[in-house]
Amino acid sequence: MSAHVTSLYPRLEPLLAQVSKPVQYIGGEVNSVTRDFDTAEVRWVLMYPDAYEVGQPNQGMAILYELLNEPDWMLAERSFSIWPDLAALMRRDGVPQFTLENHLPIKAFDLIGVSFSTELGYTNLLEALDLAGIPLHSADRGEDDPLVIAGGHAAFNPEPIADFIDAAVLGDGEEASMRISELVRSWKLSGRPGGRDGLLDQLAQRGLAYVPSRYQVSYGPDHAIAAVQARPGIPARVRKHTLMELDEWPYPAKPIVPLAETVHERYSVEIFRGCTRGCRFCQAGMITRPVRERNIQTVGKMVEAGLAATGLEEVGLLSLSSADHSEIGPITKQLAERYSDSFVSLSLPSTRVDAFNIDLAAELSRNGRRSGLTFAPEGGTERLRKVINKMVTEDDLIHTVAAAFGAGWRQVKLYFMCGLPTETDEDVVAIAGMAARVIEEGRRAAGTRDVRCTISIGGFVPKSHTPFQWAAQADPETIDRRLRLLREKVREDRRFGRAISVRYHDGKPGMIEGLLSRGDRRVGAVIERVWRSGGVMDGWSEHFSFDRWVAAAEAELAPHGIDLEWYTTRERPVTEVLPWDHLDAGLDRDWLWQDYSDAIAGAGVDDCRWSGCYDCGVCPELGTEIQIGPTGRSLLPLTVVQHSA
Repeated sequence: MSAHVTSLYPRLEPLLAQVSKPVQYIGGEVNSVTRDFDTAEVRWVLMYPDAYEVGQPNQGMAILYELLNEPDWMLAERSFSIWPDLAALMRRDGVPQFTLENHLPIKAFDLIGVSFSTELGYTNLLEALDLAGIPLHSADRGEDDPLVIAGGHAAFNPEPIADFIDAAVLGDGEEASMRISELVRSWKLSGRPGGRDGLLDQLAQRGLAYVPSRYQVSYGPDHAIAAVQARPGIPARVRKHTLMELDEWPYPAKPIVPLAETVHERYSVEIFRGCTRGCRFCQAGMITRPVRERNIQTVGKMVEAGLAATGLEEVGLLSLSSADHSEIGPITKQLAERYSDSFVSLSLPSTRVDAFNIDLAAELSRNGRRSGLTFAPEGGTERLRKVINKMVTEDDLIHTVAAAFGAGWRQVKLYFMCGLPTETDEDVVAIAGMAARVIEEGRRAAGTRDVRCTISIGGFVPKSHTPFQWAAQADPETIDRRLRLLREKVREDRRFGRAISVRYHDGKPGMIEGLLSRGDRRVGAVIERVWRSGGVMDGWSEHFSFDRWVAAAEAELAPHGIDLEWYTTRERPVTEVLPWDHLDAGLDRDWLWQDYSDAIAGAGVDDCRWSGCYDCGVCPELGTEIQIGPTGRSLLPLTVVQHSA
């Protein structure tokens, strides 16, 4: 390593004995990559703005980590949010934010790619930049400061953090990160023409990323956005990146095996990307279209190689709705057969009631792991489920659950949202009746009273690029009141109440998430004030302070004539310019508004995978297409894997 970039570990190590979970800062995990900093021409930090235990299993980060470490002219190291106990000691001793592989200061790298799965990580970005000695505001950064590039689902409306990032990548990161890396390499080899500004101009002009500083936002007398104007030579709209032919990108092949405990410890294979079910609340489903499947042979090869590289004993078959893969039956059956004599288990982290069957569940539980089943009806009544386009009847759910209990399962978890558009008290209280039917039918099918149902409820937050992007968000008081009514209804049920548990969070964090998910650039000052007053790790209930956010919003938004409610509980008219309208997810705005109108009318939309195109706009707008099977292939080789004692 060069003299000016040396490991911080000798200064960091004495601090680790004084903090909780020091192992998360040590690095050296199986399959982590250590490269020579000096010989690399392009150097990335992949930053996850949350604790190691949450960020390390992130699939997107794992993919980019392998991809960016493949070329010999490039390297990528990881960095995670520092817990407040260590952060205080680092500030005291002048130790900056570091990478995990070589414990290098992140300020020494060319690019910091920050992956946002949730908007509540925004204060953690400011904390990391401050610890690193990097100016918070992109306008204040110098020629030697790295470019800060946001990615992940939250990057589809990066306006609240526009002042703090240099660019945002929309959509799939594989090809985009490689093209950005090649551009940075060429720019450096050419003598850095135009300096930092020249590089940002090239990123924006080529449509590789959205560069907020190249767009001027003006506001009208109604306080809403009047216009977003691009500089000359810069595209007026920025398109998302869409990776086609997933079989050609079999990552991660050798994911890192963490030393510290994490929220998921399994080898995960993304069996398809995108979803066209059309759930109107689901931003992930809308922004990741179209559906692109991996074929059964690619999945088999990835599982075989991934288990060999990690030694893990659980395989997660990932997607937004894994049971919808056109070859999910053969995939699960043949994987279960292959690993029938080993300790390897299979899981589908995401299943739908109407795509689930007991044969599939039986394959997933072959090796004896028969934990609870999780389904997401989302709404308590059929009327509300039609509003959100979750076309599942209560009878569908009861039939599925009864079959599961009859086949040996003993507990089921049902996930709902509270605060959905058009929702009434009755819609929420009806959840209790549905859960009671689950227990009643479960006892009958199982022949025992020993069955349980857990109701898990989250507050609904409207998101950009969805039909509900115009909708008013329910206030925390309404959500909390409805959830109290539900809990009371469950407790009143003497026959089934004790077999039903209700889990929910209060509505306050959702209100702040709503501010951040649909905010504009004026919200940046709120985020900064919250951070300066001690706000970090807002995704953790013990660190989140609603009062701190409310106070910051009052102080920073009042001069603009707006408030927290203006961003959250206010219904938007179709004519309003939304902060993300210049960011193109491929979805036609008129189609989104029509789908919102259909929602209010209770009209459903079919899945275009099976019913034909309904003109959402993604395929013609982006030049993409749905890629699904069945291929008719087999998962080869089918040899059974023996467990060695």
